[in-house]
Amino acid sequence: MKGGKLIIFSAPSGSGKTTIVKHLLNQPELNLAFSISATSRPRRGKEKHGEHYYFMTLSEFKRHIKNDDFLEWEEVYRDNFYGTLKSEVDRLWAEGKNVIFDIDVVGGLRIKKKFPDQTLAVFVKPPSVDELKIRLKKRSTESDDKINMRIAKASVELATAPQFDVVIKNYDLDTALEEAHRLVADYIGVEVKNKI
Repeated sequence: MKGGKLIIFSAPSGSGKTTIVKHLLNQPELNLAFSISATSRPRRGKEKHGEHYYFMTLSEFKRHIKNDDFLEWEEVYRDNFYGTLKSEVDRLWAEGKNVIFDIDVVGGLRIKKKFPDQTLAVFVKPPSVDELKIRLKKRSTESDDKINMRIAKASVELATAPQFDVVIKNYDLDTALEEAHRLVADYIGVEVKNKI
């Protein structure tokens, strides 16, 4: 594996990393392509295979682990595996793109460790754990038990922030989007016109 730059956005669930990544993907001068993760969890709502995730059965996912097909993988919750296929990153690099990830903190740090010179690892920090809980409840996609599980995990994830290259505080979304855009543009060597 070789190729372009890797840009990782990691954060606890509900921090706004997905919103930031979507914003960056809409900036053509950054030449970004989204790395679609594989997962063994069931689809939610209107999620599509090959667009939101590569959905796999548990046995398929484990077969890929055995074959060393993943750049990184993790069992995030019991029997809910997530991972980045090497073939996905190769595919995007072959298109001449810089690859952007919306990924959990463990996966993000693993990729950074494997490609230290090609990776910008950004941690998105929410205003507080209480604010996270409010955001997750507003989504109305998960049970209270799942939300509590995510909140418990968030405290552990927040402690990893110093291991990332940069921490963006997402207290105000517009400010966070601007900061993320500037950071990524600087990293890949693209000049950003100041917004008036």
